[in-house]
Amino acid sequence: MGYDDFEDSAPVAVKILIAGGFGVGKTTLVGALTEILPLRTEEELSGPGTGIDLTTGVETKRTTTVAMDFGRITISAGLVVYLFGMPGQERFWFMWDDLSHGALGAVVLADVRRLADCFQSIDYFERRNTPFVVALNCFAGSRWHDDAEVRRALDLDPHRPIVRCDARERESSRDVLVTLVDHTIAAAESGARIKSPSGSRF
Repeated sequence: MGYDDFEDSAPVAVKILIAGGFGVGKTTLVGALTEILPLRTEEELSGPGTGIDLTTGVETKRTTTVAMDFGRITISAGLVVYLFGMPGQERFWFMWDDLSHGALGAVVLADVRRLADCFQSIDYFERRNTPFVVALNCFAGSRWHDDAEVRRALDLDPHRPIVRCDARERESSRDVLVTLVDHTIAAAESGARIKSPSGSRF
């Protein structure tokens, strides 16, 4: 089925999650992709958050997402993608289950300078069997790591896609979503092949 197949059917809404650590670029990526004015729930970093919202590696960051980011992309008359940026700070993790309900898949955005910050997101989607890809947000001046190094550091399975992007650029961010959709389709087709209609495995 191609995108054009949605034209003559009832509108389909697809939900995609954007996850990752604090300050990794989730709000920026949603803003680069959305065709509407993005909904943002950013607040200024304040004194009470000192020691909680750790800014190591992102010392210039002055705001934090306290609920979610939201954007929309219209693929065709019958297919719309809704983007939900998930808060990265531990004190807001309780919202993840509600935000994840009904999602097609997820993008785990990672900063190669702080790879450990995305462990929780990876573990969360693995436990829920949610299809996801890892997108390396390539900051200017950041050290280059090849895919094998990143895969070992994050303990990713061999088939988990890793893609590089610039979260500020629409085309680059769009390629991340295309990779996620391709991965989700491949995972669904693989699951269908290993189980027969009677439930026995080939």
